[in-house]
Amino acid sequence: MRRRISLAAGGLALAAALAATAPAAAASPDGPAASQRTQKVEYFTGPDGHPRHTTIPASPALPRPLRPSAKGDGDVTPVVTNGPVGSKLDVVFIGDGYTAGQQGDFHAAVRAKWAKMSAVEPYASYTNLFNVWAVDAVSRESGVTNDPAKGVTKDTALRSYFFCDDIERLLCVDTARVESYAAKAPAADLVVVLSNSAKYGGAGYNDVVSQVGYDGVATASSDHPKSDQVAVHETGHSLGKLADEYQYDEYGTYTGAEPRDVNISTLDAGQQAEQRQKWYRWLGRTSPDGGTVGSYEGGGYYPKGLYRPTENSIMRTLGREFNLPGREAMIAGFYRHASVLSSETGPDGTVSRRQSVTVRLAAHTATLRWYVDGLEVVAARGRTEVVPRALGVPADGRLHTLTARAVDRTDAVLDPELRGRLKGSLVWRVTR
Repeated sequence: MRRRISLAAGGLALAAALAATAPAAAASPDGPAASQRTQKVEYFTGPDGHPRHTTIPASPALPRPLRPSAKGDGDVTPVVTNGPVGSKLDVVFIGDGYTAGQQGDFHAAVRAKWAKMSAVEPYASYTNLFNVWAVDAVSRESGVTNDPAKGVTKDTALRSYFFCDDIERLLCVDTARVESYAAKAPAADLVVVLSNSAKYGGAGYNDVVSQVGYDGVATASSDHPKSDQVAVHETGHSLGKLADEYQYDEYGTYTGAEPRDVNISTLDAGQQAEQRQKWYRWLGRTSPDGGTVGSYEGGGYYPKGLYRPTENSIMRTLGREFNLPGREAMIAGFYRHASVLSSETGPDGTVSRRQSVTVRLAAHTATLRWYVDGLEVVAARGRTEVVPRALGVPADGRLHTLTARAVDRTDAVLDPELRGRLKGSLVWRVTR
């Protein structure tokens, strides 16, 4: 299934709004943009290294709406469909450096990258929560500027290039153009740009405020086997609202207020336990990234004065796992965009007595119960497909209700306030 959408519609307005509300990435590999606004970006010097930050010129607003550059430019293809938009977290991949004849390669790269991203916990436990879309951006030339070496120039749809800010592995894009393409998808909660390259690189734009609705943009080279870790780390910021757990020695000692981020703190383990603050519920537990949850000094860029939950999670070093507090924060992020329960049956909220009603649960840790006119049908517990007639809805000409209620009882969430949000229900009117 492929759906063609005009790229011109709304492109200029969206790009202008993006440029007005927040800076974006550098637009040209040839030098600073004319605008003096700047954008903070995160980059990665190697597959197993600590990230770094730098500041680059912001992308200028598009002077005019983007028009399709070739047949198929702006096409949207569903890659993974798990339910209605609005009940799922919608991930949008946009390709750069792929010509009209290479869009099949881009789609293959999307499937490969998503398979790797969704194999990382807690993604792996919540694959039913995601829809994935591929947006075709047709480039005039194949490849990425400054690949394989500095000075190589490519004419591409999103203007991606290595050696951004003279840093070889920093893979920048024109974020105004990204916004225009991302708007073509039915929804965009996460945006990942795959640039057509086997060279290691990527970037994280965590300050971007999008009119489309996503928080930040991650870029990654399409064909490097470990570039997916860049995207996973960046979603720790955009979805989990997690702080970086690495440090710069030159930052010295942190002396500010207690950070809002859930994974860094001025309090050590003893103080957290005594005051029942931050990740105190996880203290002493074995974490999937190795070791025990405690308080490890160094994080939030400061070597002193701030603590992180574990020695070396993915928010500190690529190639690692999220630690336990990080997983909990990621699940909270998932549920900000998606529901524990979804269904495509009876989109108008009405079904017949003989109609099969099917639902989908967010995870295997979710429990499901069914109710007819407010009374539970105990025999139907856990069933994801039911028929109202079989559940006892009478044929008496009256209007009856069928309700499905689900609760995610995962042990990866300990915060009672968050656990209270891991529930949902759907209601249908039953006729005839």
